[in-house]
Amino acid sequence: MDLTVLAYVVYLAISIGLTVWVARTLSRNGRIFLADVLHGNEKLADAVNHLLVVGFYLVNLGFVALYLSGDEELATAREVFEALSVKLGVVLLVLGVMHLGNVWVLNKIRRRGMMEREQLPPVPPQGLSGQQGAWAKPAGA
Repeated sequence: MDLTVLAYVVYLAISIGLTVWVARTLSRNGRIFLADVLHGNEKLADAVNHLLVVGFYLVNLGFVALYLSGDEELATAREVFEALSVKLGVVLLVLGVMHLGNVWVLNKIRRRGMMEREQLPPVPPQGLSGQQGAWAKPAGA
């Protein structure tokens, strides 16, 4: 078997495995953030979470596929390891950036939801106090 083909097989196996692991981790833990942001609407949180995971898979697996080809011929085991380390290192960096991007977006959405909840008064207004009208002078004036 050609060493280049062996490097491709190892690269694909590790890259796809890492992508699946990161996507599952994001899905499991990101759902908690989404449920909080969406005020406990579990169905909507699951739907949004699923859409985010599908997008994550598409972007990462697309990058893995595009980055598969190599220009050089691999003749020794050392060259295979060097090529694999570069390719897997770049894939890990892309996965890390995508992961941090997802966490950042989820945190932004969560903070916005928390701010919206804080803007609501704890008790709804119950009308004016006393017999004054809406345009009465203050008591000390």
